[in-house]
Amino acid sequence: MSDHPTSPLLGGVEHDREERPRSQRSKVSSQSQQSQTSARSDESTPLLSRNGGEHQHDPISPAASSLLSLQDESPNDGKTKRRWPTIVALSLLSAVVIVILGLGFAAPAVVQEYAKEAVVFEPTDLSIDSFTTSGVKARIRGNFRLDATKVQRKPVRDLGRAGTWIARAVESRPSYVKVTLPEYDDILLGTALVPSLVVDIRDGHTTYVDFITDLEPGDVDGIRRIANDWIDGRLGQLRVQGKADVALKSGIFSLGTQTFSETLEFKGKDIPAIPQYNITRLNFHEVKLPDSQTGMAADVSITMHNNYPVTFTVPPLGFDILVPGCAPDGDFIFLANATTGEIKVSPNQDLNVTVSGIIRQLPDTLTAVCPNEKTSPLDVLLGDYIHGIDSTIFVRGADGPVGDTPSWISELIKSVIVPLPFPGHPFDNLMRDFSMVDVHLSLPDPFAEPGSPEAQPQISATVKALVNLPKEMNFPISVSHVRADAEVFYHDRKLGLLDLHKWQEANSTQVEAQGDGQPGLMVESIVEKAPLNITDDDVFSEIVQALLFGGKNVVLGVKAKVDVETETTLGKFIIREIPAQGKVPIKR
Repeated sequence: MSDHPTSPLLGGVEHDREERPRSQRSKVSSQSQQSQTSARSDESTPLLSRNGGEHQHDPISPAASSLLSLQDESPNDGKTKRRWPTIVALSLLSAVVIVILGLGFAAPAVVQEYAKEAVVFEPTDLSIDSFTTSGVKARIRGNFRLDATKVQRKPVRDLGRAGTWIARAVESRPSYVKVTLPEYDDILLGTALVPSLVVDIRDGHTTYVDFITDLEPGDVDGIRRIANDWIDGRLGQLRVQGKADVALKSGIFSLGTQTFSETLEFKGKDIPAIPQYNITRLNFHEVKLPDSQTGMAADVSITMHNNYPVTFTVPPLGFDILVPGCAPDGDFIFLANATTGEIKVSPNQDLNVTVSGIIRQLPDTLTAVCPNEKTSPLDVLLGDYIHGIDSTIFVRGADGPVGDTPSWISELIKSVIVPLPFPGHPFDNLMRDFSMVDVHLSLPDPFAEPGSPEAQPQISATVKALVNLPKEMNFPISVSHVRADAEVFYHDRKLGLLDLHKWQEANSTQVEAQGDGQPGLMVESIVEKAPLNITDDDVFSEIVQALLFGGKNVVLGVKAKVDVETETTLGKFIIREIPAQGKVPIKR
């Protein structure tokens, strides 16, 4: 081989065959000099020079024959053959680019149809990382994949499989997703900033995604309007539209900016209902207020179940507690301020909510008797509660934030009124003992005007009642007046009605709990000449005969509904229709 770069690759083949005994080194050197001269005179000289004459009929080996055949090719053909690998590689790469660009631009409808039907995202965890001054940071985790078997049309399925196999993965640039409600004049529900993501888009390949997104509420007034429609049961269906302009690329190839839009429709059972809850603890007690006044505090513990795979902590919130007024469709009556503690929400688990409320005073509209009625709104509320009847209270977001809670949350929940069922709690044997002592029965005055109280028998007695205090009531309470509607029986037969509809003065004494019993309130009231309206004269005749000729005392039975006027820190209010029954012994 020559040391000169322009030397022929194979020079002097024929001469080497003719003078084989001569020195190879000397012959090659001589031949190199000839080649250099030839190369300078003509650069197109073939790599293998063919000499005529005596050597052209010598036998030629197969290898030499193959090399000599190359000499018959033109110089341009040699250059073309040496470029084939480059041409094939460039052609293949160009085809890939064309396919990717075709998928991205030439057939966006097909690609979007494939992606829309094939995409599967299985969220494994959704948590709120933190609350910010303008929204929340949410962390989303889940598994992303494309499942071509979900695509209905075969051409779309086949093209999607082929294109995604070639592209392998797609990277999205950071983008904003806007969520609107078409049926509410396209009001903005909120926006989400989604960071850059890289996902494997080959059929059946799963990508685990874990990212944090910034969520900000949109039209606050519009959101409140939707919330009120949902609470009032007017939200029969709801369409939610998400739209985003996303810049995509696959490898080094940009796929441009694609607009993605998805509409979800919720109707019927798809729309979540107000979650069911249980009140596990209710405690009323006195509390000192900042203005040196005394108020009533209510501590409530509530449990409810979270059916969704979400994790977050709700900051403390403030609410106003409202109760119905006299008119069903009238204004609500403000009762108390309430705050919640932090609420930790875990996926598919029960959560505990602690609520503290303070009643500063009972408004007059709450305690005043309603027009054309005999009860006040408070009477109705308390009566339903102690008789086990479910009632409804209303919760409204407070005007201002609580502590460090972001103000946008208060803006969002204020003016939203949520009705909450307030379950009744029947107090069995609330009136533990009811009796009359020192009973004196006065017979009717035969000369009295018919229908007058004097024309009826009259009873004078001392009424004693031991009232069980519910364990929820841990505050001082006293009874100032009582009244009742009582039915009187003799041997299980109704004698008549004892008229105690007028308020009777009363006094009360606290009774400490004994053993496992409940604390109580001993109430005493003196009744003077209460009319006994006889409804069965035969029964009354038997009683008179027993008293006059029987030689023994008569014991009557009484069943009553007692109204009790109480005095507490908040003032006076009435507990109505407390059931009571007992014995009324009448001495001769």
